[in-house]
Amino acid sequence: AVHNLNNNNNNNLPNNDEVEPSCWVFGYGSLCWYPGFQYSKCITGYIKGFVRRFWQGNTTHRGTDEKPGRVATLIEDKEGITWGCAYKITGSTALDYLKQRECKLGGYIILETKFFPRVASYDTPFSGEAVHVLVYVATPDNCHWLGEDTLNNIAEQIVECRGPSGHNVEYLLRLADFMREEMPDVVDPHLFELEFLVLEKLNQRQIPLWSVMGVAPERIRRDSHEEIKRPPTFEFTSRIPERKLRCLNI
Repeated sequence: AVHNLNNNNNNNLPNNDEVEPSCWVFGYGSLCWYPGFQYSKCITGYIKGFVRRFWQGNTTHRGTDEKPGRVATLIEDKEGITWGCAYKITGSTALDYLKQRECKLGGYIILETKFFPRVASYDTPFSGEAVHVLVYVATPDNCHWLGEDTLNNIAEQIVECRGPSGHNVEYLLRLADFMREEMPDVVDPHLFELEFLVLEKLNQRQIPLWSVMGVAPERIRRDSHEEIKRPPTFEFTSRIPERKLRCLNI
């Protein structure tokens, strides 16, 4: 699953692509704002055929065995689109780290799919076509699976849970902030409705926001290939719910 791709401008990894193979990893949860590994490129975009849902339990980062937290996974949906970011990584160090973080501790498996960049560039491989990425997905077969529930119940669980990496609320809110800052025109009803319910519950319980957010992560420089870009296409930006409009004869 490791692909040899052309070099791009560096982010935080030495330029050794010529001697080691590289691949791309897609992040749609905490990887969007806290990758935890070195990478040479970070590009925003989307994958098709999946939707993001907070159906996976977590006992090692955002919860405990007694009170597991809720984190994101991907659920297959043939018309679905999930926005996030892809990291270009070189060598095996980052993959070993992700195997420990996502698979051994998180209960995720590895799939391969196509990633569509938000900004098309003449800088190969981002010239409008998709590239292959690795993606970590939880399935009902793993021991941490919590599954579907009402948004209110999921929000309640998120408000009540905390783990070694911090409060479960921080995971949700930083992901929502990422989406709002990087893709302000994209609609993610599941994520944003959960954000609304969680903030409402914090307010009702008079829990200050600063007490659940922890230390702000280092800002990630994304889409650094925009210096040589073409206008993006919005053909697959997001699925917008159908609305009935009434014409007024004014």
